[in-house]
Amino acid sequence: MLKIAVLVSGGGTNLQALLDSEARGENPHGKITLVVASKPGVYALERAAKAGVESCVVSRKDYASPDSFDEALLEVLRGHGIDLVVLAGFLSVLGPRVVQAYPRRILNVHPALIPAFCGPGMYGLRPHQAALARGCKVTGATVHFVNEECDGGPILLQKAVDILPGDTPETLQKRVMEQAEWKLLPKAVAMVCSGEIV
Repeated sequence: MLKIAVLVSGGGTNLQALLDSEARGENPHGKITLVVASKPGVYALERAAKAGVESCVVSRKDYASPDSFDEALLEVLRGHGIDLVVLAGFLSVLGPRVVQAYPRRILNVHPALIPAFCGPGMYGLRPHQAALARGCKVTGATVHFVNEECDGGPILLQKAVDILPGDTPETLQKRVMEQAEWKLLPKAVAMVCSGEIV
């Protein structure tokens, strides 16, 4: 049974998808035992509390340097015996020390079909704005392993989502979450926990 930490920065909709999937018995080889938020007061922390999952806040602005932030985060993860780290809308970039401590054990969900609309600065509504501005007919989501390159790790799963006439970044974001992110992320986590993906 792998112990999973989910790292969040906002409302925690992907966290909720993971919790719901676990409650349905879809990940028999893993359990979410910790939620780490990048700032206090985010709704994801309430979701963790409702699910009975321990949580804490590790905020980059509380640390003098990226290295000291990474060390604090590693201390929390190691202190809880975490085996797998899932980035679910976590807006702080992990440094090399964290990535190297968890090789092929950190997953991220990105709201576009990598290599399109990814890399530094491409988060939140920005990938959807970029897809609309480019006139794309499809977009989607990607789950990938995290390495030292932003959105550059090996791709595990992708799912395409149609862009419809009249879409706004907000309507597109919602459709990508509902049709792709909330399905792909729990599936990828279960596949890693079962050893299907190594």
